[in-house]
Amino acid sequence: MARLTGKVALVTGAASGIGKATVELFRSEGATVVGADVSDGADIRADAGSEEDVKRAVEEIAERHAGLDIVFANAGISGGWATITDQSAADWAEILRINLIGPFLAIKYAAPLIAKRGGGSIICTASVAGIRSGAGGAAYSASKAGVINLVQTAAQQLYGSGVRVNAICPGLIETGMTKGIYDMARAAGQEERIGELNPLTRGGEPDEIAKAALFLASEESSYVNGAALVVDGGLASSHPTTRRFDLRML
Repeated sequence: MARLTGKVALVTGAASGIGKATVELFRSEGATVVGADVSDGADIRADAGSEEDVKRAVEEIAERHAGLDIVFANAGISGGWATITDQSAADWAEILRINLIGPFLAIKYAAPLIAKRGGGSIICTASVAGIRSGAGGAAYSASKAGVINLVQTAAQQLYGSGVRVNAICPGLIETGMTKGIYDMARAAGQEERIGELNPLTRGGEPDEIAKAALFLASEESSYVNGAALVVDGGLASSHPTTRRFDLRML
C-alpha cells in the first residue's frame, strides 16, 4: 500500500545521495515530489541556504500542487576535517548557512502551508556528528547539533498546528559527501574497514536513510515529534575514540 498517496513533498539536496534516493522512494509511495538542488539532476534549482530561493520554491510548489504536506530539508555540506584553528569565520558561516539556516528556512516557510492542510511532516538531516564529537569537523558537527535543537524548538513552537518536525542523524553513508573516504579506503585495499567503528561493521546506503525519512513522512510516525532518529549502525551508542591534537603544532 502506498503510504504517501495524495501527499505533496519537497526534498532539498535532491540531485544525489540521500536526497535522490528519498525522491525516488517517496514517488514510489504515491507522493508528488519536487526535488531541489543547486546541481543538475533535480526538478528545480534552488540554494537551500538562500531565503529568497527557499521562499520561492515552497510557495511555487504549494501553488502548483494546491498545497504542501512534507518537506525533507536534506541539503548539506561537510566542510572537511580542518581543525578549529585552521578554519576561518567565513568557512563556518558558509557551513552554517547551508546546514543550519537551510533547515530553519524550510521550517519557516513550509510550516504555515503544511498547517493549512491540517498538518504534515518536516524532516531535517542532522548527523551523528551533532550528537558527540569524533564524526565530523568542528563546524559541521556544530551545525548538525544545531539542527537537532532546531527541530526540538520548532516542534514546541508549532504546538497545536499538526506539523511534526523531526531530524534524522545518519552515520557514515556512501554519498558524494563521503566519496573521499570511500575512495581512499578502496585505493588502499581496506574497503572492509569502512564502518568498522559501528557494531554492524559497515557503512550505510542512501536508501536506508530514505526509508527512515519515509517513516517520518508517513502516518506510521504520527506520534513522533521533536525527535532525532539515529540511523548509524550503532555508532552513536558508544563514545568514539579521541583524536589527540598536539597544541604545539597548531
